[in-house]
Amino acid sequence: MKVNEFIVLDEFIISRYTMVILPYRFHEQRYSKVIEEDGEYIVKMRPIDIIERSCCYYGSSFKGRKEGTRAIIGITHKAPIAVEPLNEIYVFPTTSPNAPRCVWLSHIHVFQYEPSKEEQTVVYFKNEKSILLEVSYHSFVNQLYRTAQLRTKLSERIEARERKMQYLFRMDRSKEWLQQ
Repeated sequence: MKVNEFIVLDEFIISRYTMVILPYRFHEQRYSKVIEEDGEYIVKMRPIDIIERSCCYYGSSFKGRKEGTRAIIGITHKAPIAVEPLNEIYVFPTTSPNAPRCVWLSHIHVFQYEPSKEEQTVVYFKNEKSILLEVSYHSFVNQLYRTAQLRTKLSERIEARERKMQYLFRMDRSKEWLQQ
């Protein structure tokens, strides 16, 4: 089915190609407009429902991801979410996640941003698309930096764990070699 030249989907899972999820009203229903690198879709789910479903798809709950963010960087309000850290799928909300006007952006796709009119920010993506958001520049930058902090700390933890595992593997292999 198509609405205003957009393909309409019943459900959606975020991927590395997902750039932004916007609220979208259609016949008094709360849906989402999803913009990906190569297309745009209308999804019969609210933005928060897409985030929650995507977290589950990748093996965690939204609540668990929020608790992880709190444990790693101490953020509880408008928390960025590591939907799938190994594929660098990190998203952040522009307002409270349950607010009807909340937009979710993928951190890896934000290329540039600048203040616009009062309480608005223009966001440019890596594929040269742009969007005007109803959020102050200061709030947007704060959310972007929080997400960068989460990405950095989580990446450091993953790398440290990998180094430790490689060290233990080498130690185990050395013991085997010495016993021969």
